[in-house]
Amino acid sequence: MARILAIDYGMKRTGLAVTDALQIIASGLTTVNTNELLSFLKDYISKEPVELFIVGEPKQMDNTASESETLIAPFLKKLEQQFPNIPIQRIDERFTSKMAFQTMIDSGLKKNQRKNKALVDEISATLILQSYLYSK
Repeated sequence: MARILAIDYGMKRTGLAVTDALQIIASGLTTVNTNELLSFLKDYISKEPVELFIVGEPKQMDNTASESETLIAPFLKKLEQQFPNIPIQRIDERFTSKMAFQTMIDSGLKKNQRKNKALVDEISATLILQSYLYSK
């Protein structure tokens, strides 16, 4: 079986998470600079089969699109062009950053470790992927 890869797209950094080959467990993969994201994905997919992209969908509390969506839309077009055989599914990502930060506190990370924004992005991508796995 191929993996499912989740993307928590950000202006500067993008968090990535991936399932195991059986699509049971979601694990943080890494955080990459957003301007290097497509080349990273191309390299990763050349080594690991991926059957689905899960991309976080930022929404406001009233369920309307967040301002961040204007940054994500052009990326989604490029992603679809680069990988036409891999479908893209969107998952509501409200509160994932707050949940990621709380996860860091609950796991006992010290205050200076919790300032690591790249780790927050990676955990957020993992939470997005877990949300998808729970819903399927």
